[in-house]
Amino acid sequence: MEPDDDATRRKGVGSYGQPAPRDAEATFIYTRHAPLRDRHGGETSLAPAPSLVAWVDGGLCSASSASLDRALSEYGGALPEFVGAGAFRVPLRAAVHPARPPALEVRPHPLRETQVGSFLRTLACDRRQLWAGAECGVRVWPLDEVFFGARCPAARRGDEETAPFRESAPAPPALCVAVDAANRMVWTGHRDGRIRAWRMDQGDAPLFTEAVSWQAFARTPVLSIVVTSDARTRDLLRVFGMDGHVESARLEPPMMPEQFIEEEIKVKPTKKDKPQCSFTFLQKSRNALMGAADAMRRVATKGTLIEDNRRTEAVAQPMDGTIWSGCTNGSIIVWDGNGNKLQEFQHHVSSVQCMETFGERVWVGYASGTIQVMDVEGNLLAGWTAHSCPVIKMAIGGSYIFSLAHHGGIRGWPLSSPGPLDDILRTELANRELSYMRLENIKILVGTWNVAQEKASYESLWSWLGSASPDVGLVVVGLQEVEMGAGALAMAAAKESGLRAVTNRSWSVWIDNIGKTLDEGISFHRVGSRQLAGLLIAAWARNDLKPYVGDVDAAAVPCGFGHAIGNKGGVGLRIRVHDRRICFVNNHFAAHLENVSRRNADFDHIYRTMTFNKPHGSTASTTSVQLPKTASDNQTDEDTPELAEADMVVFLGDFNYRLNGITYDEARDMVSQRSFDWLRERDQLRIEMKAGNVFQGMREGAIKFPPTYKFQRHQPGLAGYDSGEKKRIPAWCDRILYRDSRSVSIAGCSLECPVVAAITSYEACMDVTDSDHKPVRCTFSVDIARVDELTRRRSMEK
Repeated sequence: MEPDDDATRRKGVGSYGQPAPRDAEATFIYTRHAPLRDRHGGETSLAPAPSLVAWVDGGLCSASSASLDRALSEYGGALPEFVGAGAFRVPLRAAVHPARPPALEVRPHPLRETQVGSFLRTLACDRRQLWAGAECGVRVWPLDEVFFGARCPAARRGDEETAPFRESAPAPPALCVAVDAANRMVWTGHRDGRIRAWRMDQGDAPLFTEAVSWQAFARTPVLSIVVTSDARTRDLLRVFGMDGHVESARLEPPMMPEQFIEEEIKVKPTKKDKPQCSFTFLQKSRNALMGAADAMRRVATKGTLIEDNRRTEAVAQPMDGTIWSGCTNGSIIVWDGNGNKLQEFQHHVSSVQCMETFGERVWVGYASGTIQVMDVEGNLLAGWTAHSCPVIKMAIGGSYIFSLAHHGGIRGWPLSSPGPLDDILRTELANRELSYMRLENIKILVGTWNVAQEKASYESLWSWLGSASPDVGLVVVGLQEVEMGAGALAMAAAKESGLRAVTNRSWSVWIDNIGKTLDEGISFHRVGSRQLAGLLIAAWARNDLKPYVGDVDAAAVPCGFGHAIGNKGGVGLRIRVHDRRICFVNNHFAAHLENVSRRNADFDHIYRTMTFNKPHGSTASTTSVQLPKTASDNQTDEDTPELAEADMVVFLGDFNYRLNGITYDEARDMVSQRSFDWLRERDQLRIEMKAGNVFQGMREGAIKFPPTYKFQRHQPGLAGYDSGEKKRIPAWCDRILYRDSRSVSIAGCSLECPVVAAITSYEACMDVTDSDHKPVRCTFSVDIARVDELTRRRSMEK
């Protein structure tokens, strides 16, 4: 299951899903869960209490009435301190997506890092087999083994939960696939300009090899192949090159020694041959398709020079003989067989990427991940979010239409959808949720430190991170003020603007030193990092967790001087862990006691505008499919921030919130008496959170450590608080806050609430004196609910 598209969509096209109640009064829903099962199928000790959820004004949230408090206390639970709404609302999840047909997960979304050099590019299918062209050859899935087959023993990392498949010997990237069912052959066109043929009936060899191949083009790749039915000329293929020209490929006897093919090519065609009988309907349709394709290529070429958003991306032919072409602006144009435009309509604003037809239906796949079903008149029958990224190819086989996503996942959708069988299957899958759900637990260590442009000793790093790392699987570190000179800020601004900038050595030194503290390369491996001016965030995964961690994307949002300079701002990492997305954001907000509203605005700007992209130096293949992204791509809700779609969000950093209405001497006295509760009542951050002005819907562990700012460097103990001329009032500037998937704190981990976190420790390292700030660390115990796709496929077959 993809981590971000099992959410219940609040907007969509089609008949799928039940809307949340929108009565003025809250509707409370009690749910009980059976004991969860761990990855081995056994029951865990975690037995969630009944959860109380409130739908208020169409949104899922918790309520704080006295009756609700009594109800919660009955089960030993308590509401979160602060409840988010709107853009800060917890994303809605479901064991079975109510807004689309139940999907057959042929190949679950693999981690990007595991697919280097083997990304899938295209699909083709017949009644018995599903073929995929990859960067390293081809793959084939027998459709009769999809439901009950065992795990593929030879599957590479990232394909452990795919349906059983067979793989060819290594070959150059396959850009197109065509099935020749009559001859039981599959034809593929490759980037090196060669055409290869593969037998559909394979033996038992570990890697099957091509039956025949030849060089179709010398310098250009083969972009498309069309299998024809012209028995008179014996033309087997129509081959499209990069220049748009079409060539006919004829097989000569020496190239195909198999007897059954030799018999078919004994009579060679001549140019003088003329048809002796009338064309069949299929031949007429074929010729119409070729003629319309030529006409549309001319139109598309012309449109590319004038309007790039009108470029043709996909072509299909329904059974009525018309030609459909999809454009980059989402519009669909219908042509007759002579290339004359009949009509134009648009049901989606994202770019059309692929189209398939069957009977009187047309399926359209978009760059937003949406699939729509239309009739031959262009009327919209249904639509749903099929994947979390562009749908790049579709193929029809058996009783399914299969969709290939840009990330390499393949799903099958019933050809009869939408229909009554969808509701029946959806109900059955929901009832069997516990049979295919697995519960994973990981420990996450998050640390933040404003280093004030200083260097840290090994002893300081060990006290901060090394002493707490042996029991954790994921370590995320955020630093502020690594380097804050004018030169560093200028280089950072140049880098963010796309200009070449000299690498900042301070960042790499810090990453290397932290890596040594964590035994990088032995116990941990770094999975991602991001820098912006003086901000740095980096993550390390322990060896045993590393196979389940990937798809690491990075982001940066400057907040200084017109949101252009990185002296203040945030850097983030989005990490996929056990199929769930967790976001970590390292921040540095506006300073000084009086700038509370500016700090609130910094958070709001970062939360709403942070957009994650593949980081520089990512291991994703450079030859994988690259698609243009428009402003509407991957938008599940209007103006929904990307952070709002994550299953868990952790904000860390120097937030710079101070203490109100207290003097320096009073603060020092309260610290010496360890009256932290009294001090916290004057904490600006807590006051603003209570007012709903900042960190909406997030929580923080109990603060049981002294204020972490401001200290004199290299002076130990609480006597090290700033006693200079300014006498800055001690404050908890350095904080770590989070939200998980819970709408109320008593909700147990399930596919509806897939990530539940608990803080096991929250502390400051008061013995570290390298900076005027103390480093802070927080350890989370995180339960993650995921789907065992093999078991779920078996449930669908039953």
